[in-house]
Amino acid sequence: MSEQRFIIEMGMGNDQYGQDYTKAAARAIEDAIRHSAIPMFEATGLSSDQMRVQVTVGVQAPERVDCAALAENLPRGQATVTAVQGGLDVTNPDTGKVLVIASAAVEAFLPKQAEKAS
Repeated sequence: MSEQRFIIEMGMGNDQYGQDYTKAAARAIEDAIRHSAIPMFEATGLSSDQMRVQVTVGVQAPERVDCAALAENLPRGQATVTAVQGGLDVTNPDTGKVLVIASAAVEAFLPKQAEKAS
């Protein structure tokens, strides 16, 4: 059965002091999902277990992101998280410390529903 994307949200997060790419990514995901409410589950009787959640996070060091830990923390659906090259690293010229900035796209998919007869 084919799927249909029904929501996409974007978010941004950072870690100002710890240079932790997973923490910055988690904050970007949280920023994206905190802007969403999905009342259709209550309205239609569909289960959120049927929803596939696909998250893409962009950071300068994608290999340093714990994608499995991020997926476990998503509140609904069957989640996968992928880290890709993106985001920003901004170096403080006074201290040499790096501010890690991540961006996230959170997409949700459901199996296509039967079309309503006219």
